[in-house]
Amino acid sequence: MNSPLASLVMFHLGSVPITQAVVVTWVIMILLVLGALMLKRRLKLVPSRSQAAFELMVDTVDAQIRDTMQLQPEPYRAFIGTLFIYIFLANWSSLVPGIKPPTAQLETDIALALLVFVAVVGFGVRAGGIRGYLATFASPNPIMIPLNFVESLTRTFSLFVRLFGNVMSGVFVIGIVLSLAGLLVPIPLMALDLLTGAVQAYIFTVLAMVFIAGAVSDGPHPSAPDSSQPELSRNPP
Repeated sequence: MNSPLASLVMFHLGSVPITQAVVVTWVIMILLVLGALMLKRRLKLVPSRSQAAFELMVDTVDAQIRDTMQLQPEPYRAFIGTLFIYIFLANWSSLVPGIKPPTAQLETDIALALLVFVAVVGFGVRAGGIRGYLATFASPNPIMIPLNFVESLTRTFSLFVRLFGNVMSGVFVIGIVLSLAGLLVPIPLMALDLLTGAVQAYIFTVLAMVFIAGAVSDGPHPSAPDSSQPELSRNPP
């Protein structure tokens, strides 16, 4: 019996093995890029149904960023939105027969967690500069520097462990039930697994927002909402 941690090698590029997780990730990336280009070319002042649906998705992402990070969404929308959409589609790729979700592979989840780690550092440095970002490790006092540094590493570890554990467990359980009970019985479990995949994409993205907000909260973030502007717009002269 193959190990659930084993990666299915599809082909080789020279001496480099290309696994199914990489191929599925490439397919998702191509679909997202082509879809974005097609949608961009068809943008109209009076939106079609498809454009209105995508605008609603963007508004939902913006609202979640405002609620979670207490910041204006523009600097973070692309990263947060892409992160959620990729994890969501990767988790749901199990709908395709014979496809194992890329997020059920440890290397994919590690890569996603590292992306969040790099984003936290990048947004933190952009908000307060290198000195300002490093100063966050001394909060609330310099004695906490080692603990805060370890925390930044352990939360990255917890990100990929949580995602991998939940997605992989669903794939593993469905595989066992399918081999024992036949084709129709696992259908309710597959529906539950799809719901779990959507929830895990949401949780991973929210945690990424929380970590990024923590890195920029002590910096002079000009992207923070301006509390005076809404009052001016609501009460024009």
